[in-house]
Amino acid sequence: MWEILLSLHVLRQRDGAPVFGRWRKDVRGKLSEEARWLMQLAPPVGYSPDFLTPTAGCDVDDGIHAVMSTPVHQLQLDLRQLGSERRLDARTHQLASGDAAALDSLGAALRHYYESALAPVWDEVRGVCDADRAVRARQFLDGGCEQLLSSLHSTITWQAPVLHVGYRFPERDVHLGGQGLVLVPSYFCWGRPIMLRDAERPPVLVYPIERDLVVGAGARSLEALLGRTRAAALEVIAGGCTTTELARRLNISPASASAHATVLREAGLAVTQRHRNTVLHTASRLGFELLA
Repeated sequence: MWEILLSLHVLRQRDGAPVFGRWRKDVRGKLSEEARWLMQLAPPVGYSPDFLTPTAGCDVDDGIHAVMSTPVHQLQLDLRQLGSERRLDARTHQLASGDAAALDSLGAALRHYYESALAPVWDEVRGVCDADRAVRARQFLDGGCEQLLSSLHSTITWQAPVLHVGYRFPERDVHLGGQGLVLVPSYFCWGRPIMLRDAERPPVLVYPIERDLVVGAGARSLEALLGRTRAAALEVIAGGCTTTELARRLNISPASASAHATVLREAGLAVTQRHRNTVLHTASRLGFELLA
């Protein structure tokens, strides 16, 4: 849901043309009227309603369901904040009242936008974010929380016990008070990290992925070396996966996925571990270096 929101921001901005230029051109020509309503709800500058980015759910269906299940008082609070910065249309006022038809319309708009704008690039979005997660996990294991927090992004500085974030909005302090902080790497987060405005919600810090994790010309070289499917397998494995997940991501049979993982392991590019009844694959240090 964060990628949906932040891609709506990127769509109406000019920054990051080398990264997003082609995507913007492709998407702008096929936006529905419902998607244009989303652009009103999620302006590129200023406040975007927090209810559009729920923490519940692990896929787009769960996320959209969580948005549509937002309590009426939360809809009113968030849209009142949005209305203090810009004029709201009649449909948005209906949404603020919890109108069922307006909520259904919002869900349909989110679904259509995802399918037309994000689904075509979702494998790339998911792949580079998985790679970032793998890098952060290695940093945590090698140097603990301090190394992880010190290397998240150029605008983020760890000075124990405070994490200083170069934020988009006026300066404020967020006291965790014993709560955890959810870190979310994002493909469409551009320039600076972002957080929820509402301090009552669970703290979330969304930060831009390092663009050198996005594979461009190097992917063609890796394909020439390993073959297209095996190169793709190494990229997926770098994020950590089971054999079943590898097969699903590559759209191949589990037997073929197992064979590719075996070849990569025997070449020293991957490591396989068994945890109870599950076989987990990840890239070795050599595998990460090859991807880089």
